[in-house]
Amino acid sequence: MSDRRSATRQKLYEAAVTLIAEQGFSATTVDEIAERAKVAKGTVYYNFASKTELFEGLLKHGTELLTVSLRRAAEGRPPIEGLDAMIRAGLEFIAAYPSFAQLFIAETWRTNRSWHEALRELRDSAVAVVADVLDEAVRQGQFSADLDTQLTASALYGMVLVVALDWLAFQPERSLEDVHAALVRLVHGRITPD
Repeated sequence: MSDRRSATRQKLYEAAVTLIAEQGFSATTVDEIAERAKVAKGTVYYNFASKTELFEGLLKHGTELLTVSLRRAAEGRPPIEGLDAMIRAGLEFIAAYPSFAQLFIAETWRTNRSWHEALRELRDSAVAVVADVLDEAVRQGQFSADLDTQLTASALYGMVLVVALDWLAFQPERSLEDVHAALVRLVHGRITPD
């Protein structure tokens, strides 16, 4: 794909995610997406066969960005440090793309959509990055051998997603450092007095 086409698709994704987060998938029209992206309606259809295909591409694009961000954060670090870095990377991603995070959460519950299975697979790929780090921590003896790493990875993924949205919607005065520190304390089990 050419750089120009990639840039156009990025503009369409940004326009679509904002509109769909604001008013929902069904209420958002291709005309509105084109207008928000400042392109002709035909440009939308040149890049995507339908609004549904655009939306599926948007979900894939956003989730891949998050997955790459998580993987890079953990790369070359000891597992515990990698988890801390992934928590921060997740918060940074959601702060940068809050509309995508809102949309992702909303669509998770809409199991009747044609893209639900694709959404699950994309979510699984991001959660797998976290599970890999947890598996390594278990191998190194840093976590209990009976830790359910898949369920724990899902819990961490969900925790960061929901806490980040709560932070942005209800506690925007807090810094990313404050939110990160609170989540790291939970992960490290340091919420009870010594």
